[in-house]
Amino acid sequence: MFQKLVEFIRPGPDSTDELIDALADAEDNEVIDAESRVMLEGVLRMADMTAGDAMVAAPRMDLLDIDAPYEDLLLEVIRTAHSRFPVYQGERENIIGILLAKDLLKLQRAPELNIRTLLRPAVFVPESKGLNELLRSFRVNRNHLAMVVDEFGRTAGLITIEDVLEEIVGEIEDEFDIDEGDEGDIFALADNTWRVAGDTPLERVNESFGVHLGADPEGDLDVDFDTIGGLIAHEMGHVPKRGEHFRMGGLDFRVLHTKGGAVRWFKVERVDPP
Repeated sequence: MFQKLVEFIRPGPDSTDELIDALADAEDNEVIDAESRVMLEGVLRMADMTAGDAMVAAPRMDLLDIDAPYEDLLLEVIRTAHSRFPVYQGERENIIGILLAKDLLKLQRAPELNIRTLLRPAVFVPESKGLNELLRSFRVNRNHLAMVVDEFGRTAGLITIEDVLEEIVGEIEDEFDIDEGDEGDIFALADNTWRVAGDTPLERVNESFGVHLGADPEGDLDVDFDTIGGLIAHEMGHVPKRGEHFRMGGLDFRVLHTKGGAVRWFKVERVDPP
């Protein structure tokens, strides 16, 4: 009776937003810690998300051409550093399977093998597929990648199990992710170069290197950009890929790592002006 009376006086949350507010109260009361609250909020928000919300859009996908020479395929695998690749024939829309990077090693041991025999079946899901259901499908079928198609059956993008899990736990760290503090976007390296995050504000890059990049009275551009990654992508005319270089303002920017169609890290070196 007492429990029912408490519930009548103080009813439980009736919506996701109220439940998220309740989680914030639980953190304030030290019932749960901050990390647990973020993960629980991620689970709640993911319930309303679809594959289209978390996918890598088609123009940003790294694909392999089934008719490309083995050496070209190997270079692309090394350059992008993915573990799985959609494979197409003819047009990029025509996805014929998924190739695991490790399976390319079999061709080195047995060159007589046909690469088509190494392809795994591609899984296709609609943009509207819920992330909860997609995660369940990934676990049951042991797939780590699915192609996302729009309402007309065209390839809209791809989504991996990592993309789904990051909606719950946040960014999944890799060897290029390091613990960043307030000033953790530019790091000096032992060889007189720097590691610079792609989302570093231009103002900070200009201040740190004594240059004038971007829309600045003494700069080279009339277009305003917030980050160094956005500026370089504009200047190059495409999303930079791993290993590409670009020189600007006496600095050489080499792409170290990309993720989700954006540059995560540059290696920056001072160069003599031409």
